Amino acid sequence: MQTCDVLIVGGGPAGSSAARVLKRAGADVLVLDKERFPRLKLCAGWITPEVVRDLEIDISSYPHRFLTFQRLHVHVKGLYLKVPCVQHSIRRVEFDAWLLERSGAPVVQHTVRNIRLEDGWYVVDDAFRSRYLIGAGGTRCPVYRTFFREANPRAAELQTVTLEHEIPYDWRDGDCHLWFFDKGLPGYSWYVPKEDGWLNVGVGGMAERLKRSGKDIRYHWHEFTRLLDRKLANGAQYDPSGYSYFLRGNVDVVRIGNAFITGDAAGLATRDMAEGIGPAVRSGIRAAEAILEGKPYDLRDVTGASLGGGLVTRLFDWAMTRGA
Repeated sequence: MQTCDVLIVGGGPAGSSAARVLKRAGADVLVLDKERFPRLKLCAGWITPEVVRDLEIDISSYPHRFLTFQRLHVHVKGLYLKVPCVQHSIRRVEFDAWLLERSGAPVVQHTVRNIRLEDGWYVVDDAFRSRYLIGAGGTRCPVYRTFFREANPRAAELQTVTLEHEIPYDWRDGDCHLWFFDKGLPGYSWYVPKEDGWLNVGVGGMAERLKRSGKDIRYHWHEFTRLLDRKLANGAQYDPSGYSYFLRGNVDVVRIGNAFITGDAAGLATRDMAEGIGPAVRSGIRAAEAILEGKPYDLRDVTGASLGGGLVTRLFDWAMTRGA
């Protein structure tokens, strides 16, 4: 049986952020992930300057596609705004693999099926054991399922569903465009160009409200791609895939004993923009600091907002979740 100080289940941004902090401090860390990196990850791939800062990324030396937007084009029920900003896009297939390699932690491809706590050790599939356990395996994280599902149940009204596709495409408009609540969608659609001829487009909405509306996510995908064909991505061919995750809800129980949950396993995506990379990174860093320094592991002040937390955030939160 392989033994380590800290076992991290999941090698995405939350897991690799925790691994990097722990590894730099000299901890014996092992990362398990069911996929072999680089791996395809469904995500718009939009990151904020805060993510760049938290990850201590030198943009000039980042070796993969990295595109910076100086403005966002925001479309809200017929209104059109150009919002000055600095935001970035990456390809997750490149970004996640680079972060995990940079962490310096060893990685084992392994699908976790069973976890138990035995004499102070977390034992995974009778093959790995550790004193500390970090769940960074996304919405279906086995650490959440084993230890946290009853203590911290997820709210169905905060579940989002998405369809998206990332394609090679010779785009002409290099800015990010966002459409909110178009045709009754309880969410938003996006056009996110990537450097060197890649494009991610998608549509996401609140699952419970979509059910009640009688128009599912595929209806909104069809309407959105028709709009793109007329305005921004003429002739693009799509084969979308879907996924689901949860917006920020109850985060009171995110540590039980020496087990922690982070990122989408804890349900941390922001309630105004459904953005998950930033909260995932910050939660991974905090889990590592809690292990190394004995700090309380508290995610209540890890922001649930992408738009600053003011009036616009509150309006978008209400429009997305109807006060859930």
